[in-house]
Amino acid sequence: MAEPASYRLFRALARFLAGLFYRRVEVIGLERVPPTGALIVAATHQQGLMDGVLLAATLPRRLRPIAKAPLFRYPIIGQLVRLAGAIPVHRRQDEGVGAVDNEAMFGAARQALGQGDALLIFPEGVSQPEPALMPLRTGAARLLLGPGDDGQRAVLLPVGLMFHEPGTFRVGTAVVLIGEPVPTADLETPVGDDDAVRRLTARLGSALQRLIVEARDRHTLDLVHAAEAIWREEMREAAADSMARTAWRQRAARAHGYLARVEPARLGALRGRLERYVRELERTGLTDRDLSQGYQLRAVLRYALRQGLALVLGLPLALWGVVNHALPYSLTAVAVRALRPEADVEATYKVVVGLALYPLSWVFEGWLAWRIGGGWLLAIFLLSLLPTGFFALSWAQRVNRVRRDTRGLLTVLEDRDLRSHLLGRRRAIMAEFQELLRLVPEPVLDGIAP
Repeated sequence: MAEPASYRLFRALARFLAGLFYRRVEVIGLERVPPTGALIVAATHQQGLMDGVLLAATLPRRLRPIAKAPLFRYPIIGQLVRLAGAIPVHRRQDEGVGAVDNEAMFGAARQALGQGDALLIFPEGVSQPEPALMPLRTGAARLLLGPGDDGQRAVLLPVGLMFHEPGTFRVGTAVVLIGEPVPTADLETPVGDDDAVRRLTARLGSALQRLIVEARDRHTLDLVHAAEAIWREEMREAAADSMARTAWRQRAARAHGYLARVEPARLGALRGRLERYVRELERTGLTDRDLSQGYQLRAVLRYALRQGLALVLGLPLALWGVVNHALPYSLTAVAVRALRPEADVEATYKVVVGLALYPLSWVFEGWLAWRIGGGWLLAIFLLSLLPTGFFALSWAQRVNRVRRDTRGLLTVLEDRDLRSHLLGRRRAIMAEFQELLRLVPEPVLDGIAP
């Protein structure tokens, strides 16, 4: 069945927003999404509205979200969830009453599944920024095992969402990891069988835990990412593809949880060494890749010539893009700071506020251009609006990269022994980690044992 025009518009907007906001988005396991038939996508929930945007942008099926009812009443967000074809769910904490009736939601969701649609559910119920899975609600299991189950059950597909610096524009990255369908064929479903619901919810929880990097706090997760950066440079062949990198982060986080119980002293010492190493990289402006490649004179000169020419020649267009977008960019930043969003909805606030303020600012700027220069200046402004905006964004990223690289080069020139010193510390950290990793049982690393 063809997708409605409203959803095609929503998907196009979602792809634009995800591609604009995140520096990199990786999708793993896309072949596991069934192309047709009833489907329930159950995903982890760490970044508010952006989780749904990211999944709509990356999964090939039309996804109808199960969304909390208050979202439909918000400006902009309400229009987005309607475009997506969302089905409202009422929660006690939103309605302020002791009991809520969601028969309409279950009826609409089952009707959609009966038509072969795909639903999107966040079984944790709420978004939260910590790198851990919250207790799951039973809605997905009740929907799949409820009335109307005639042997042609929907596929229950778990999806793990993982982020690094998710609230920072053009810095954050995202990984969408699609798991194997959760088995349901062995579950009997007599009316009121809460045991089957609990068993399926537990299976879904186990599946989702294997699809994310669970850590005790965000600082530990940052250290896992730092350790992975070391591993990528020290074991380049093993780190060639995104699935291997994701699996390494998962195994490193599980090893950390195990070693915190059985080898706390050695783990604490390793954490300290890694933290000091990361601080030293930040202080010097170096990266793990810089340490591996070094600074050959010919490569440095070639880099300086190429980047210098690109920055100088691109400056006029970049300045024009900055002029076009300085007002909405500044207003969005001020508004988001004033709203003080929690970490899990920071990206959502930036996107939603930007969707309101950028068009309003462009209308004002267009009017100003027309008043100053008439139709010709207005036409130039409109035609250059998006191209110069993207050019200014890439130019600013290039400036930041050159500034960091220059700082790293000057630091190395000032201290000729620094690179070899940091490489030695990096290899010692990797060796100690590998030694500790041998103490962790393989089932723990694979996520099938506590």
